[in-house]
Amino acid sequence: MSVSQRPPDGSMTLPYRPPLSQVLETLGSHVLSAAHLPGDGSATVGEPVVHDPDEPLDERPGGVLLAVGARADARDVVLRAARLSYHAVVVKDRGADLGPLIEAARTSGIALLIAPRQIPWRQLDALLTAAISGPGAATTSYASVGTGDLFALANAIAATIGGATCIEDPQGNVLGYSNVPGQEIDEIRRLGILGRRTPQRPTNRTEYSRVFRAGGPVRFDSLGPGHTPRLATAVRAGAQLLGFIWVLDGEPPVVPGAMRLLEDAGRIAAMHLLRARNPGDQQRWHRAETLRALLDGTTSESAAGARLGLPAGSEVTIVAFAPADPTPEPDTAVASVVDLVSLCCEAWHPQSVCAAGWGRVYALLPVPPGTPCSRLVRVATDAVTAVRKSARLSMYAGIGPVVAGLGEAPLSRRLAERVIRVLADTGGASVALATDERVRARVALLDLAERAGVAVDQVIEPVRRMIDHDRAHSSTHGVTLLAYLDAFGEAAKAAAELSVHENTLRYRVRRLQELFDVDLGDPAERLVIWLQLRLLHLRGEL
Repeated sequence: MSVSQRPPDGSMTLPYRPPLSQVLETLGSHVLSAAHLPGDGSATVGEPVVHDPDEPLDERPGGVLLAVGARADARDVVLRAARLSYHAVVVKDRGADLGPLIEAARTSGIALLIAPRQIPWRQLDALLTAAISGPGAATTSYASVGTGDLFALANAIAATIGGATCIEDPQGNVLGYSNVPGQEIDEIRRLGILGRRTPQRPTNRTEYSRVFRAGGPVRFDSLGPGHTPRLATAVRAGAQLLGFIWVLDGEPPVVPGAMRLLEDAGRIAAMHLLRARNPGDQQRWHRAETLRALLDGTTSESAAGARLGLPAGSEVTIVAFAPADPTPEPDTAVASVVDLVSLCCEAWHPQSVCAAGWGRVYALLPVPPGTPCSRLVRVATDAVTAVRKSARLSMYAGIGPVVAGLGEAPLSRRLAERVIRVLADTGGASVALATDERVRARVALLDLAERAGVAVDQVIEPVRRMIDHDRAHSSTHGVTLLAYLDAFGEAAKAAAELSVHENTLRYRVRRLQELFDVDLGDPAERLVIWLQLRLLHLRGEL
């Protein structure tokens, strides 16, 4: 080592400086992703620096600048950081156009990194510091744990807190557990270790939901024989749930301050859980998070294009999948099938992206020019078939229109969701296209119901009297008339829909005309009555 390479204190040890690409891989895209990465990301980086926009920016060769509060002047911050020898600038993705920042980073040769807006700057600073500090930097009992070694981490937590420890993923699969001598485990923990998954119990959903919603560690008392009291905490990277840590409080009992120590362990475990994922999972996870942010409007078109590797003007469509049968936990149901849907969509186009959220699975499909609608229907059909055969779950699939640009993806999503609502309302085919003749009129009705609906003071008198009578006497005149008008006056078809005899249907229609002064001979009144009954039905008021 030359004299010029020595640290200022004259020692022979240089600070650990990992390549930026390694830091990004370690943290994963839930924490940090690159909007612009010069070269192959081999430039090494030093400690993160939190920058207050009201304070001067000091020179920090190789530093990572956390641009807290940077808004309109963020472009100047990027250029200034490059001049002061920083190697990367981190900004929050708040949905604004990042094009000018990306261009500034490209011009000045500095990396521009994006963090989700949900992750606090304090947590981001801590995770970056841990990723950059390198092996052996910690001074606690966790220092010897190799990054991503969840069994060693569980042992370290168990030794620190004093209770047998288990680390699980969000689905309850056991990723690592401790084997510290002298710490007892109960029957539930034993079964979880043997089956590599938490055993099914009636209280599981309640317990996991409580841990998920809590802002820190939670304590559970014993529920009876074979159940040891336990502590638990959720492990997160920002808003993203990475897993759970469970610590038994048996014999010997956990140490004083165990709840605080478990909270600290949760922050350390985030780094290990991020690192433990295989590269394929990391990449898919990163793309899924980008799609979710794009659909809910929390990332810009330019940032999404940079993350997904798709030009901002790419033609795409959104396909929404939802359980066809009512389920109390739709989020859990779709989370179990998102991988199946992903495989089918990636077979169609390798840059397809799938994500679970809001009780749905959403797929973003790039659509080459000239692609017929039938090809998209085939992709959705294959996905629904695969889910039904492998997971025994019936799904509806709504295909949104092809839009020009990632920025229009939320529009395609809205129309795809309306198709699903139509299918659920009519019990229609398992796959339909948003522009298909079978559903586009019903989609337009849903749009009308959402935009205007039918106000109480706009309901015409025959319809008002009919609805009031049905509510007071538990009769079904409104449903009968709607079915009759839906069938275009064909009594046999309407009777079959209502499961009544054709003559019964005709009698009911004659009777309601007399009772409520309904004039079905007037085309305008017939249209208004049908439209108002249909909108009331869509709102669940009929």
